[in-house]
Amino acid sequence: MKPTKKACEMTTKELAQYIDYSVLKPEFTEEDIIALTKDGVELGCATICINPGYMDLCEPYVKGSETMLCPVCDFPFGTSSTESKVKQIEIVAKYDTVKEVDIVANFGLIRSGKFDEVTKDLKACADAAHKYGREIKVIFETDALNEEQVRKACKCCIDAGADFVKTSTGFLTGFESHGATPEIIKVMMEEVDGKCKVKGSGCIRTREHFLQLIDMGIDRMGVGYKSVPVVLGLDNKVSTDNY
Repeated sequence: MKPTKKACEMTTKELAQYIDYSVLKPEFTEEDIIALTKDGVELGCATICINPGYMDLCEPYVKGSETMLCPVCDFPFGTSSTESKVKQIEIVAKYDTVKEVDIVANFGLIRSGKFDEVTKDLKACADAAHKYGREIKVIFETDALNEEQVRKACKCCIDAGADFVKTSTGFLTGFESHGATPEIIKVMMEEVDGKCKVKGSGCIRTREHFLQLIDMGIDRMGVGYKSVPVVLGLDNKVSTDNY
């Protein structure tokens, strides 16, 4: 949704509400995860994106704050069975500190043109999240898809009752990494036409890019921990985060 004022006029707190603070690297220690969760809470980010195995570890640090958790299920490949995905969602969605759940679409099926199967899989996931009052974001891995596939995946999400469409995991290999470009965000916005919200993730490393996407009307962005202070204007260094 288009904001009521320009992104460059927003306060740091207002800007932070666009951020899902990514704490997803598998090599992170528990100490790393706790420290980054605390940082996201202090900044007032919308959510902290974590792997499901760290729910109990992170929950105490978001309780009582405006920041909530966003566990990311079947990450980063999206190739588990529907039953497995649903079980993962049901486990994490029961937590009071969960605002939303991210899930990876089976982008191999999208590339195969099996859109009925994609929709069926995503509907089961959306229903599982909604049963607990949580919204669900669907990651497409847009760098592995062409524009037609992205547009059709958007339709799958609408038909499945998903709440957000999302660009990338930040962990794709074997393809050029572009992430949340203004061009692909425009395609997704056009296709969902207000029926879903739009989240960009991957390669959001500069303040200029971050503010541009807000002015376009993006609803949320996944940002890596090294890039968060850069996009918020708290650090003028160029981010070296590969997320």
